[in-house]
Amino acid sequence: MSVNRPVKLAIYDMDRTITFRGTYTPFLLHVARNMAPWRLLLAPIVPFAMLAYVLKLISRKQLKEFNQRLMIGSHVLREKLEPHIESFADKVMQGNVRAGALERIAQDRQDGCRLVMATASYRLYVEAIARRLGFDDVIATDHLGQDMDYVRARIAGENCYDVAKLTMIREWMAREGVDRDEAHIRAYSDHVSDEPMLIFADEPYAANPHPPLAKLAVEKGWPRVDWD
Repeated sequence: MSVNRPVKLAIYDMDRTITFRGTYTPFLLHVARNMAPWRLLLAPIVPFAMLAYVLKLISRKQLKEFNQRLMIGSHVLREKLEPHIESFADKVMQGNVRAGALERIAQDRQDGCRLVMATASYRLYVEAIARRLGFDDVIATDHLGQDMDYVRARIAGENCYDVAKLTMIREWMAREGVDRDEAHIRAYSDHVSDEPMLIFADEPYAANPHPPLAKLAVEKGWPRVDWD
C-alpha cells in the first residue's frame, strides 16, 4: 500500500532576505543608465513620490507604476529591455546575494523542496535572478499584459505584498494542484509585512529580520536565521 508523501515547498522572499539590499530602485536606475541616461535627471523627483506614499496620497502600487514611468518609460519594447534585465541579474548575483541564503537554498533543494520565490518585486527581472539561483517557480508582481511585446508601467492585479502575497501563493498552489493539507511549507522573510505568509507556513523563519519582524518572531516563537 503506497503512502502519499507531502509536497515540500520552500518559499523565499527576495529583497533583503536573499539579497543584502533591495533590487527595485537599483533595477530602474540600471535600465535608465543603460537605455536612456537623460532619465537620471528625473531621479530627484522619486523622493517626492515616496513622500506622497508615506502620506497615503498614493498607494504602493501607484508609487511603483509612477517610478517605472519616470525611469524606464510607460511603453517599452520588451526585446529592448531584455539585455539590461540579464545584465542586472548578473550584477545582483555578483554583489548582492547572501552566502548564507545560497547555503540554505541548496539545503532545501537537497531536502527535496520545490523552491518558490514570492516577492513584491517585478517578475520582469525577478525571473532572471530566480533562474540563476536555481528556483523552480516565481510568484511576483506582474505587469499588465505580461506576455505582450511591450512592457507597460501598469501592474496587473495586486502588488505581491503583505496579504496579497499570501493570496497569490494560495492561487499559485491551486493552479499547480498543491493541496495545503498535503503540503509542508517552509517560508523565509526579512520583513514583518510577510507575517501572513509566515503564519501560513509550517516552518516560518525570520531571515535577517528588521526590528519589527525580530520582535514578532520572539512573540511567535519563530526561529531566526541571520545570513550576513
